[in-house]
Amino acid sequence: MKIALKINAEASTFEADPDMPLLWLIRDEAKLKGTKFGCGKGICGACSVHVNGELVRSCLYPAHMAHGKEVTTIEGLSKDQNRLHVVQQAWLEVQVPQCGYCQPGFMMAAADFLEKNKNPTEDDIKNSISNICRCGTYPRIIKAILLAAQTIKHENIN
Repeated sequence: MKIALKINAEASTFEADPDMPLLWLIRDEAKLKGTKFGCGKGICGACSVHVNGELVRSCLYPAHMAHGKEVTTIEGLSKDQNRLHVVQQAWLEVQVPQCGYCQPGFMMAAADFLEKNKNPTEDDIKNSISNICRCGTYPRIIKAILLAAQTIKHENIN
């Protein structure tokens, strides 16, 4: 089946099994390696991307469902190629990653979360983001999300 979609604002068409997980279309066909395979069951969130602005676990999302839609991966999170997304910048400032494997999915989840909650509390973050980090960098993740929220508020960024 031909699957036509936009990945990071670039129109693309792929010949692919319609039931192939979107994760493999992104990694193997589009050659974008930032989105990671974690558990394959939609639990860990390492594969998180945005489809039409909504957070999805791409390991469970069939490629045919992305036909005609806009997919954003960690590589396209920033709309400005000369500037990191506010979440990416906060991740660097707080030095969140340890091994870093799960971090692209966490950043995608954080960006989605901050679109919906511009003034989060620590409890809001803990109750809303269900990604898993085996290294246990949760305190730094929370700190980075709070920093990104403050930056958004002060710079009026979306």
